[in-house]
Amino acid sequence: MKTEAREGDMVENSRGAIFDVKGLVHPHGKAVAFIRYFQNAMGERKRNKVTYEKVYSLAKRFEILKEMFPQYIVHDPVFDEILCEVPVQDIKKHYRPFEKFKKLRESSRPDALEAKALHLLNLLVEKTDIPLDAIGISGSILVKLHKPGSDIDVLIYGSRNCSRVYSVLGQLLKDKSSPLKSYNKQELVNLFDFRSKDTAMSFEDFVRTESKKVLQGTFLKTDYFVRFVKDWNEVDEKYGDIQYRNVGYTRIEATVIDDSEAIFTPCIYRIANVKFLEGAGCETVKEITSFRGRFCEQAKPDERVVAQGKIEQVTDTRDNSQHFRLLVGNNHEDFIVPQPSELS
Repeated sequence: MKTEAREGDMVENSRGAIFDVKGLVHPHGKAVAFIRYFQNAMGERKRNKVTYEKVYSLAKRFEILKEMFPQYIVHDPVFDEILCEVPVQDIKKHYRPFEKFKKLRESSRPDALEAKALHLLNLLVEKTDIPLDAIGISGSILVKLHKPGSDIDVLIYGSRNCSRVYSVLGQLLKDKSSPLKSYNKQELVNLFDFRSKDTAMSFEDFVRTESKKVLQGTFLKTDYFVRFVKDWNEVDEKYGDIQYRNVGYTRIEATVIDDSEAIFTPCIYRIANVKFLEGAGCETVKEITSFRGRFCEQAKPDERVVAQGKIEQVTDTRDNSQHFRLLVGNNHEDFIVPQPSELS
């Protein structure tokens, strides 16, 4: 069975556990997806009289998986990684962000957060004129497990649509009358307190990088994050076309030469002038990649960055070409940090 699941979707299994889908390339008959919500009487979220607990960190997700669904934890031979892969036959319900947007547009009684999310998405459609099926709502709203203080997670599909939205977001954040605002200092402190539990970075580095970002901020005092995902016709990689091999853990310093895919999930930074600072070293490291939205917009061309993560050998089995990449985001110690510009 072909897996028609992609980044931003969520899937629910027969035991009511809900998983968020990672990436756009999946094994035949499975979805690479990590547990996000599970039924627990001690949880703080409720849907149809059933109480759920939300799990945040990757380490905690693996703990829950080992306890509840150990059969989903596999070593994937193509990605050379321990992943959670949900068999298609176990999926009871598939949640798609663009379908959720459609339902909210047709709803006669959205709750306060749903109405605010609808307002944000309608604003982006109005300002960009992108198709209605190119935008959606992910996160807790998608699966009706949000709370009044939950974030608004927006999904945009297709490179051209993403480019339009990115440009408009930048304009709106500069407009003082706009309902969208960049994070202020206190909001960055709050975000750091949350992110630092799962990503190692100094507060100084965090503020320097996060304060420049366009894909996040507040909309009418509610946090939002916009995730850009390429459309199906823009992804030519099928499972097995590219073989990844774990080479080791390392820290590098490099110059970003191309950030054209830094706004997407997964995000990619093309790099040059690589210097190995610690751990495994190898030639032809051409890119830094992450499947986590928090590493989008992390660096610009000509910036020197220090990054830490897993080195992978990437082999395209279609033409036998090879290069190496640094994969960031699977470990608490992973990071990408632009270095401060030297004062002249």
